[in-house]
Amino acid sequence: MASLSSSTHCCSSSSAYSNSSSLWSDQHHYYISNLEFSAISPKNPGSKKISLQSKGRLSLNAILMQDGAIATTATTVENEAPTKKSKDGLLSASPPEEHKEPIGFDVNNDQSTVSITVVGASGDLARKKIFPALFALYYEDCLPEHFSIFGYARSKMTDAELRNMVSKTLTCRIDKRENCGEKMEQFLKRCFYHSGQYDSKEDFVEIDKKLKEHEAGRVSNRLFYLSIPPNIFIDAVRCASVSASSANGWTRVIVEKPFGRDSESSAALTRSLKQYLLEDQIFRIDHYLGKELVENLSVLRFSNLIFEPLWSRQYIRNVQFIFSEDFGTEGRGGYFDNYGIIRDIMQNHLLQILALFAMETPVSLDAEDIRNEKVKVLRSMRTLSMDDVVIGQYKSHTKGGITYPAYTDDKTVPNDSLTPTFAAAALFIDNARWDGVPFLMKAGKALHDRRAEIRVQFRHVPGNLYNRNFGTDLDRATNELVIRVQPDEAIYLKINNKVPGLGMRLDRSNLNLLYKARYSKEIPDAYERLLLDAIEGERRLFIRSDELDAAWALFTPLLKELEDKRLIPEYYPYGSRGPVGAHYLAAKYNVKWGDLGVDE
Repeated sequence: MASLSSSTHCCSSSSAYSNSSSLWSDQHHYYISNLEFSAISPKNPGSKKISLQSKGRLSLNAILMQDGAIATTATTVENEAPTKKSKDGLLSASPPEEHKEPIGFDVNNDQSTVSITVVGASGDLARKKIFPALFALYYEDCLPEHFSIFGYARSKMTDAELRNMVSKTLTCRIDKRENCGEKMEQFLKRCFYHSGQYDSKEDFVEIDKKLKEHEAGRVSNRLFYLSIPPNIFIDAVRCASVSASSANGWTRVIVEKPFGRDSESSAALTRSLKQYLLEDQIFRIDHYLGKELVENLSVLRFSNLIFEPLWSRQYIRNVQFIFSEDFGTEGRGGYFDNYGIIRDIMQNHLLQILALFAMETPVSLDAEDIRNEKVKVLRSMRTLSMDDVVIGQYKSHTKGGITYPAYTDDKTVPNDSLTPTFAAAALFIDNARWDGVPFLMKAGKALHDRRAEIRVQFRHVPGNLYNRNFGTDLDRATNELVIRVQPDEAIYLKINNKVPGLGMRLDRSNLNLLYKARYSKEIPDAYERLLLDAIEGERRLFIRSDELDAAWALFTPLLKELEDKRLIPEYYPYGSRGPVGAHYLAAKYNVKWGDLGVDE
C-alpha cells in the first residue's frame, strides 16, 4: 500500500503547520504503480475525485465515495504534452489542464525517490550555497531514504571531479559529531554529474536516462534548481519539462531571482514559464524569506498578545527596513550594473519582509492563505515616486592609509554608469491599519557596517510625566522594537528605565533576546529551509506570480523614470553612512534612522 503522508526523518520547518497545503488540498492527486491502494480524505466526507495519472502509462480516474468505495475509469495518456507555437516562435509544450501535482506524497516511502538536479552546478551559487545546504539536510537526516543529486552544466566534468569540487565547500558546521567524515563520504556517493547545453532537449533526454537508472523503478519525484542566468531560464525549463519530467511523480522547478527587470519583462517570464509548468510547480525563491528571524516574524506577532494589539497606526510611528553591506561589487559589477540596488534588494528582499510584517492575520497557516494576505498588502501600497526616493553611488575614499575604490573603478562596470548602489525610499500602505505610517527602506553597498534589520518605532507616550527627564530628544523617550536578521540574530525592545540611585535619572535599556546566547544550536542557512520546503511541497516562503506582479507594479514607474531621465545619484564615500539625502528623506516624515543612534 502507498503511504499518503508528508513526513521526513527530521522535524522540518513546515511540519509545525498542521493546516499546510502540502498535506491535503480540496482535490487530491496520487500516483500509483498498481491497482491496489487506499485513499481517505480527512477534509471532506463527501465524494471526491482523485486523478491517478502517469505520463505514457495507464491513467485512472477514481471517484472516492462517501462510504469509502472507489469507482475507476481508465484512459491512456500520451508520452509527451501537446506543443504549440508561442509569440517568440518557440515550440512550447502545454501541460495538460487536468494535471495537478501529487499532494501528500511520502518522500520516505520505499516505493518513491527524490532526484535533485542542480542546473548550473559549476557556478558560485551551487558550490557555495546549494550543495552545502543539501549536505546539511542529509547530515540532519532531513532528506528521504532514496535520493540522488545531479549536477548539470555546460562545463566538462566527471562525477569524481564534481565530488572533489563539492567536497571543498562542505562542512559539518551544525555540530561536531564524530561521523562527519563518514556522512560526507556517503553524501558525495549520491552526487553525479552530466554535461550538457541548457537549450538541448537531447542532453536532457540523456540526463533523464541517468535519473531513471538511479530511480530504479521507484515512483520518481524530481526537483530542478535553476542556478543559471535569467536569460536561459526558459530554454532550460522547456527542455526539462519536455525531456526530463517525472513520468509518475511530481516535478518542481526552483527559480532564482531576478524575476525580470520590470513589470513587462517579469510578466513575459511568467507567461513563458507557464507554457511548460503549472503555477504550483514553480518555486520562486527569495532566500531572505528563509532566514530564521524573518520566519519568526509571524510567530512573534501572532503568538504574543503584547505585540498584536500594538501592530497598527495607533501605536506605531514608523517602520524601517535596513539592509547594508560593508563591501562593494569588487569585480562582480557586471551583473549588478544591469539591475542596481533597487531591483537587487528593495523590490524583492525588503518588500517581501514588509508584506509579511504588515499583513492581516491569515485565515490559517496554509501557504495560500498567507500569500493571499501578502498580496493584499502589496496592492494597497502607493506607487513609488521620485519625491520619496533618494539614490546614491559610492565613490573612492581613503581611510587609515587604505584607498577604497569607487563603484566605477570596478573593471566590470562602465565608467559612466549611473546605477545606484544605495537607495532609500518612503512607502505607504493605504488601508485602515497602516494609513499614514511611513515604511522606510534603506539598502546600500560599501557602507560603514553590515546589517539587515527591521526597526519598529512606537509613538510617544501622550502626556508623559517624565518628559523633562528626557530633555528635547523625544526620540529617546520612545520605545523601539528591533528584529536583527543578520548578523548576530537578535530581537530586542528598547524601554525606558530608572537608573538605580537616589535621584530620578532615566536610562534607555534593552530587553534582549540574543539567539546565540539563548540557543546553543547553530541557525540553519536559509537555503536549507527553502530546499526542504520545496521537496515537501510547502510554498509559504516562495513567491506566487500575483505577488510578483504587485511588487513590480510599485517599482516599475520609478525605475523607468530613473533610466529615462538618467538621474545622477548622490555620491557618498566608501565606508560612510550613505548619502546625506537619506537623512533629509527621513526628516521629511519626522523620522530619524534607527541605525544611526548613539546607542547603536
